[in-house]
Amino acid sequence: MPKVRLIGADGEQVGIVTTDDAREMARDADLDLVEVAAGAKPPVARLLDYSKYKYEQEQKLKQAKKHQTQVNVREIKLRPKIAVHDYNTKKGHVTRFLKHGDKVKVTIMFRGREQAHPERGRDLLYRLFEDLEGLATIESKPLQEGRNMSMLLGPSKEAAKAAEDEKKGDAPKGEEETPAEPVNAHPQAMTPEQIEAADKAAEEAEEESPEPEAETPEAPAEEAEASPESSDE
Repeated sequence: MPKVRLIGADGEQVGIVTTDDAREMARDADLDLVEVAAGAKPPVARLLDYSKYKYEQEQKLKQAKKHQTQVNVREIKLRPKIAVHDYNTKKGHVTRFLKHGDKVKVTIMFRGREQAHPERGRDLLYRLFEDLEGLATIESKPLQEGRNMSMLLGPSKEAAKAAEDEKKGDAPKGEEETPAEPVNAHPQAMTPEQIEAADKAAEEAEEESPEPEAETPEAPAEEAEASPESSDE
């Protein structure tokens, strides 16, 4: 390239100069001549300490990765006619996921004649949201796809703060003297991944079991034929 648009070490615009002049200026300043925009006409080059520049870029990338928050999406499946005990158990799982900083996809599974009443699934999803008492925000309203209806919940500011405190190892206010027992301290405690796997296995087993057929009343037995009359003869 015969000429380049040169940028100085302090970011000032030097202007269009010949490539030989740019190289000479770089040697005089004990810097490197680095092409920063090859597609421009003429190409743009800059005077800089390339080793220092590369180091600063690597540090910026590390800081960006450090502040990146990885968000997982968990899934909890319910049935429209779920029992109270099972409902409370699932709600506990959703609460734990949200406090861990994860999003939760709550899915209602309809079977058979249950598909004729989608409002029951919708009411159950909104009931769960209200029972979470401010831990969740609705990121995607209930949407029915085939036999399933799903709603996406995200952690609220309160749940996100709890997750951040958990990562930093900060105990909630008022609990410094008696810290809560870690989740994994109990031998029967389950991690979020184990909870999700157990729920999935139970749901798959439930889906494979055939739906009980309605009992049909048996036809009344035909009346026994009258016994032949005894002859008095």
